[in-house]
Amino acid sequence: MFPGFTSAGLPPEGEVKALKVVEVPGYSEGVVVGADGAVYLSDVYHGVIYRIGREGGARVWARTGAPNGHKILADGTHLVCDGKQRAVLRLDAAGKILGKAASEYDGKPLRAPNDLTLDQQGGFYFTDPGGSNAQNPIGTVYYVDVRGEIRLVAEGLAFPNGIALRPDGKTLLVGESNHNRILSYDVLAPGKVGQVRVFANLPVKQGEQIANEPDGICLDADGNLYVAHYGMRQVQVLSPEGKLLRRYAAGNLTTSNVAFGGARLDQLYVTGALGDEKTSKGALFRLDLRGVKGLKILKSLKSRKS
Repeated sequence: MFPGFTSAGLPPEGEVKALKVVEVPGYSEGVVVGADGAVYLSDVYHGVIYRIGREGGARVWARTGAPNGHKILADGTHLVCDGKQRAVLRLDAAGKILGKAASEYDGKPLRAPNDLTLDQQGGFYFTDPGGSNAQNPIGTVYYVDVRGEIRLVAEGLAFPNGIALRPDGKTLLVGESNHNRILSYDVLAPGKVGQVRVFANLPVKQGEQIANEPDGICLDADGNLYVAHYGMRQVQVLSPEGKLLRRYAAGNLTTSNVAFGGARLDQLYVTGALGDEKTSKGALFRLDLRGVKGLKILKSLKSRKS
């Protein structure tokens, strides 16, 4: 499906600089790029989603509770994971909350949805790490179909975080933050997966790095996986086979999420905080990756239930 693992086409690490686009008051997450090129990012602790248009600057687009992962659907509506509201919210193109796309499973409320990825059947997968860690691995992954029905996909995880579906819909990738690794699941049917495998164990912190926890992830057109490595001030690039190819400086120390944008999909936007997430300002950086083409985010081809 993909070429053998190679760094061909990826710029050398020393040639890529993290360019600061904008600062925001608090730790930023959930970056996504709209069809018009506008960039959205979540200020988790202030409950705000900002929009950065061509004119520059960050303006408040929506106020929720604790917004995090974010995707835009083909009909112009948005899905946003929100830990405070314990739900995946649905918003209109102007940032108005329309309702909750997911808020409970089996009669129990969700804990703290974190990130999500879309499929071509009109559904989406999302992670819920709320309350989980290495000692208490209760993190879960769910799937919501086009009718709005939710099902459990995976459980027993130590803080499941970033999530991405390969474009053929056959492989689901999940970052397990508290074990510093990326997991892989074969998708047997929408919302149903096979046995978990370890796709990659990631580098550990060194020197002034404060943590080594994979956060948001995204894919390029060659099948390489880009990992926002929280606490390491890095975005790491893994081949389709899980081999570490690059470590790019990310600007933010507590690197949180990544998304491709730009006219040629060769600009990687990176969120996080400049230092510790609780005390530092958040920022959006951009990595210009000439020769790389990001994978266009899947947008539902089917209408979702309101």
